[in-house]
Amino acid sequence: MKVVMTILSFVVMMLFSAEHIHTKSVESKSKTDKAASKQNSEWAIALHGGTGVISRDIPEETREQYYKALEEALEKGQKILAEGGTALDAVELVVRYLEDNPLFNAGRGSVFTSEGIHELDAAIMDGSTLAAGALTGVTTVRYPVSLARKIMENSRHIFFSGSGAERFADEMNVERVENEWFSTERRYDQWQRALGNSSSNLDRSVFEWMEMLRYGTVGAAALDRDGNLAAATSTGGMTNKMFGRVGDVPIIGAGTYANDLVAISATGWGEQIMRNVSAHTIAAYMEFTESSLDESIDFLLAERLDPGDAGFVAVDRYGNVSLKMNTVGMFRAGANEAGFHHVAIW
Repeated sequence: MKVVMTILSFVVMMLFSAEHIHTKSVESKSKTDKAASKQNSEWAIALHGGTGVISRDIPEETREQYYKALEEALEKGQKILAEGGTALDAVELVVRYLEDNPLFNAGRGSVFTSEGIHELDAAIMDGSTLAAGALTGVTTVRYPVSLARKIMENSRHIFFSGSGAERFADEMNVERVENEWFSTERRYDQWQRALGNSSSNLDRSVFEWMEMLRYGTVGAAALDRDGNLAAATSTGGMTNKMFGRVGDVPIIGAGTYANDLVAISATGWGEQIMRNVSAHTIAAYMEFTESSLDESIDFLLAERLDPGDAGFVAVDRYGNVSLKMNTVGMFRAGANEAGFHHVAIW
């Protein structure tokens, strides 16, 4: 009888303990959800315009041009999201604006390849469906990000390259320009310096900070009022890059990624970003470790990449915005419905 009573007591104790553990677990989850809800924002946006060892000796006038461009791009994205527009529309419009701004290495203002031309890459991704579109090596498409969206929405494929991407652009009737349209004097002189030709019409101080801007890409990530996330990235590549070289930007999961948890756009040394499947690594770390957005990007920057490699802009499904890099500077901006607003270079 004593044995039976002892067993019954043990069972009751275990049932109570299990209930207590379950209750604590629910309370813990409730606290987590409550903490997250405090940070909830119905919409959010983040964007970048390149990263690197950006000198603080940028001429004042040029510095103000960058701040103005970042602010204007941010306002365009904010307006779409605040009025109930989609995350896809927001990131596409923001990146189109940056592609048209010769300050940045995307679209007009793209760097020169070793062959003296411009080859553009871009990608876009819809986090709600994992649909994506990407292209590399286009030479006549004014807005590569818009062609990437056409690929996503009007083809059964994800990634087009070179002449195939140009042919698809013909079918989609997107705006075209001559390759020379992407050229600017600043980028031409930068290319000449890379080739070892020292003659230039640009002031030496301008060159000093431009040469330090080793990597250049534009991108955006957004959350809309319906809870959908999207990311888009566009680039002119690397100055004097070899024929056929493809960077991280159009590689889904490397330079561009979005799912139902987070949207990310990268900028930096493409080879390193690709080696570490960086954007997807951030998303996976968030999912499998239940870490915050900031913690997940910090993990990648500190544990997987080397100092000076890259920068990332991202938003999560709660409307949190992260703008982080392990470089000296990154042209970046972000905002959300809860009142966060940030524009910075260093």
